[in-house]
Amino acid sequence: MGRGVRPSGFTWWVNLRSESRQYNAKIASNPYIVGSFACIGGGLVGLDISSMSGVLSNAAYKKTVGYPSSNAQGAIVAAMPAGSFAGALCVGLLADKLGRKKTIILSGLIWVVGSIFQCAAVNRTMLVVGRAISGISVGMASAIVPIYQSEITEPRLRGRIVSLQQWSITWGILFQYFVEFGCSYIDGSASFRIPWGLQMIPAIILSVGMLLFPESPRWLIDRGRDMEALQVLADLHGNGSSDVEIVYREYEEIREQVRFEHTEGAKSYFDLLKPGIIRRVGLGASLHMWQQLSGINIMMYYIIYVFQGAGLPGRRANLVADSVQYALNVAFTVPAIIYIDKWGRRPMLLAGTFLTGFWLMLVGGLQGKYGQWGDVDGSRVWVVTGRAGPTKGIIVCSYLFVCSFAVTIGPVSWTYPAEIFPMRARAKAVSVATAMNWLTNFALAWAVPPALASIAYKTYFIFGAFNFAAFVHVFFMFPETKGRTLEEVEKVFADGRMFSAWKLGATFQPVASRMSSKDNFIEVLDEKKSTAA
Repeated sequence: MGRGVRPSGFTWWVNLRSESRQYNAKIASNPYIVGSFACIGGGLVGLDISSMSGVLSNAAYKKTVGYPSSNAQGAIVAAMPAGSFAGALCVGLLADKLGRKKTIILSGLIWVVGSIFQCAAVNRTMLVVGRAISGISVGMASAIVPIYQSEITEPRLRGRIVSLQQWSITWGILFQYFVEFGCSYIDGSASFRIPWGLQMIPAIILSVGMLLFPESPRWLIDRGRDMEALQVLADLHGNGSSDVEIVYREYEEIREQVRFEHTEGAKSYFDLLKPGIIRRVGLGASLHMWQQLSGINIMMYYIIYVFQGAGLPGRRANLVADSVQYALNVAFTVPAIIYIDKWGRRPMLLAGTFLTGFWLMLVGGLQGKYGQWGDVDGSRVWVVTGRAGPTKGIIVCSYLFVCSFAVTIGPVSWTYPAEIFPMRARAKAVSVATAMNWLTNFALAWAVPPALASIAYKTYFIFGAFNFAAFVHVFFMFPETKGRTLEEVEKVFADGRMFSAWKLGATFQPVASRMSSKDNFIEVLDEKKSTAA
């Protein structure tokens, strides 16, 4: 069959299949709805973060879990990322066996089970079990949602749609925290059980709503269901019509990619150790590691401890200050989503790691100079007392830290790993990189409370140093990927210069920059196929 020639009966077959769709065609035709709905899975991450930060000063919560020490509280928080680590590693298998759509649905159902355990918890053990189950859901969702988004949206929108994952996390944090805030005025265990019960609602919406969305056409072709994939592509990019040229062209390109993977693709995780791939696995995994080592854990999970140490008086004042922090996190992620393809990945990472390190050093310096050991609610805490100026300074620096992270590191840490891996290893490599995120999250979630209780303000210096180390790593080893196609990224890494990434400038005009319209995309596909021939 020649290039650009449709198979016999192509249009008739697709029109016949349109009567038996297992999804809503109108939803599939809207690229922003079909690309962003699955982000509710990312929102589950945010729900978990603020579901704990909002109860750390709750007397009923402390009584229910036996007044945990700093180490025990760290273990409770760390149960979620421990489960997430396992969930992320499972995605490679589940996504291939069940499909992208069903894996997302399963992650929502698992979250509901975990939330039931948390809501009904009568002791520490039951709470830890519930958080671990919810963690499995979060790990699955954080790995599978970007894959689904990248495979279901048209190329010119993929960067922006995938970066919505980080924004959904910030919204989850904000919504759950305000629910926690409101319920904190309820007496008794209902003050934390109600929010933990309500967090089931988004997961139910995700699992039920995904029934209206199509399966990834790439997965369908991989399973030999070519005509179903063709119908999905027609609905996604051709308003249901198979006669739109981009539909058939993308269908042909996906078939070529899948055929290549079946012969050259990574058969096991050991294949990620091969030359040409291991370098990129290291970059993807280390970026997720640096994201966690930036200190965002302190400013999200344990922000109440930060403001307590700053000397902010009263539970209400602390809760209000926390909510401002989370609102800024949402607001400052928006510019990153809009301009990520204009600013570039390297400049955002370099600016972000420098600024977050700078603000943490200031927080540590103010705490160290003006603080001392004191008693807060029966606990030994390094606290600034009677110093309005330093207290305000610490709070402002905390806000500036979150703003700096939200507009730089946060979105890029999800987008960059999805761009650098070759097609033959992408699913397994993304799974490993995401697992590193949760492994580091687990270690820090457990370590931060004991660190604040023992070395106090020096904790901020440690995380500030991590950020400056990340700056050096990015400068020397992270090449720019903005606007480059998979083939161009291959050229970037084939060019070598492992320790001189700053020299890899725009040595050629990125093809993706010309994909501003469907017509241009067709021209680019023609160019690529002619070159390959």
